[in-house]
Amino acid sequence: MGKQRVLSGVQPTGNLHLGNYLGAIRNWVEIQSQYENYFCVVDLHAITAPHTPATLAQDTYTIAALYLACGIDLQHSTIFIQSHVSAHAELTWLLNCITPLNWLEDMIQFKEKAVRQGENVNVGLLDYPVLMAADILLYDADKVPVGEDQKQHLELTRDIAARVNHQFGKEKAPVLKLPEPLIRKEGARVMSLTDGTKKMSKSDPSELSRINLLDPPDAIVKKIKKCKTDPMRGLVFDDPERPECHNLLTLYQLLSGKTKEEVAAECQDMGWGQFKPLLTETTVEALKPIQEQYKEIMGDRAQLESVLREGREKAAAIANTTLNRVKTAFGYSLPL
Repeated sequence: MGKQRVLSGVQPTGNLHLGNYLGAIRNWVEIQSQYENYFCVVDLHAITAPHTPATLAQDTYTIAALYLACGIDLQHSTIFIQSHVSAHAELTWLLNCITPLNWLEDMIQFKEKAVRQGENVNVGLLDYPVLMAADILLYDADKVPVGEDQKQHLELTRDIAARVNHQFGKEKAPVLKLPEPLIRKEGARVMSLTDGTKKMSKSDPSELSRINLLDPPDAIVKKIKKCKTDPMRGLVFDDPERPECHNLLTLYQLLSGKTKEEVAAECQDMGWGQFKPLLTETTVEALKPIQEQYKEIMGDRAQLESVLREGREKAAAIANTTLNRVKTAFGYSLPL
């Protein structure tokens, strides 16, 4: 038997931050040799909220370059851009037509984001879990690395696949494979620097809420110096009354490579004046090799474009095979 297949992706909405890296990409890098991996830049998802057309293409290339800079290895992984494979949009339409509306209206992230968009909430925001399902199902993915906040979307993907198989498949010949989640407990949720109860997010209007992978050292110094803390001395994990303390210790643990026990012992008697410089130095050093590699990759645009072309060809070959299987099951005639 061959390796199981993994599919995941990140939106090109600005720079990647530590939450993206520690909660997802670093995990991809660590396990990539165990799987056949397809990592896409999900630029179709990026326009479910207001976006800047002038920077979308450049942001897309930035994310692809950061994948490589963070350690995604082309020997084990394929990198491609979602919109370059038209099967994503086409399968989404087919799945739309068998997905009950109330399934989408019950999605927690839709409810939260729709409040922010108000009267301008678009159909894409409601429908993007179906696009996410298409992304996954096109590649017959066995595993999908997801954070805790994305588990509901993967459950929806499984429900949609099961519905297709029930309505259009045969008992021993399902149309679509049901994927399983691949969840990393440690570091799965990196929280905001300005509010330890909220997830670190690109959509937060405050730049001080996150550390971006391409932030220069002076920006990192500023953000950690200004990050929210509490007045208590002695730093501890897992105190529900001290969410910022837990978050910052977790960041230090993950970036330093130390165990939770080692960090707890090292920091138990520290004050913030001693800990913040330690976290700053550790963060700057952890991001330095990624930033250096990123500059090298972006300095050879032709090579990056070659990687993405090859990725598109490999991805499209698999995606179109799945799409044709679904279209045949639905009763369509295929192009001659």
